[in-house]
Amino acid sequence: MRFVTFAEGALKGLAVETESGLRGLTENLPGYPGSLFDLLSGGLQALQHAHQKLSTAPLLDSGRIRHLPPIERPGKIVCVGLNYADHTKESPYDQPTYPTFFPRFSTTLIGHGEAIVRPQVSEQLDYEGELAVIIGTRGRHIAQEQALQHVAGYSIFNEASVRDYQFKSPQWTIGKNFDATGAFGPVFVSADELPPGARGLSLTTRLNGKIEQHGNTADMVFDVAHLIAVLSEAVTLEPGDVIVTGTPAGIGWARRPMLFMKPGDVCTVEIEGLGTLVNPIAAETPPA
Repeated sequence: MRFVTFAEGALKGLAVETESGLRGLTENLPGYPGSLFDLLSGGLQALQHAHQKLSTAPLLDSGRIRHLPPIERPGKIVCVGLNYADHTKESPYDQPTYPTFFPRFSTTLIGHGEAIVRPQVSEQLDYEGELAVIIGTRGRHIAQEQALQHVAGYSIFNEASVRDYQFKSPQWTIGKNFDATGAFGPVFVSADELPPGARGLSLTTRLNGKIEQHGNTADMVFDVAHLIAVLSEAVTLEPGDVIVTGTPAGIGWARRPMLFMKPGDVCTVEIEGLGTLVNPIAAETPPA
């Protein structure tokens, strides 16, 4: 099952990918099944019922809609740093033996096709292509052997980071939470369509068409099941929560000269089986 959250004018909607294109309904129409977040709370049966219903909905005009993040306001977005050994080697850190968790706020999220905004206070806007995990079943103290049963599906994330602000303090929260820097989407893909734990998927980040990152989810130091088990030792995971699993080597900060995204650029993140997330880069508009 492949779901897309979208907006048509002021109306929000939900669609599914089909061979003929996106088919979906806006929230004002009969038969609208609810948001993806609502459906996740209803479990697998709710997702399947909505998918079946939307598969016969009208085709959407791609020119009239804009993509929204699959989950617009997750209860929690937990990111993982230094989760690819090759990326750790290009960073100023040693490889941790415990996952490096940090938060990202839902107000940073944008959808596929929307502009990642370079803030007016910095020119160090960097790309990070990552696999996103969407939780489907609530749990705490989840055993690693059962962890993947709590995953509803997966998507793509570009965790654009403002590097000089990231390194202003020992923890990275501010540099990872500027408005309009968390690109998320375009599609939510149910877990049954991918290998267990989304393992073994090629991940490629391009800036203006040039490959800057190329990795594989099999190279994660802590895989999806491990991350869920360790995180749930402390945190109750709930439907719609998102875990952003880390980026492979090739970030712009590690290059000499450094390579940062600038207004007018286009950044794409492609993950095998999930599609391609595309976002232009824009400058922050100063307040009036």
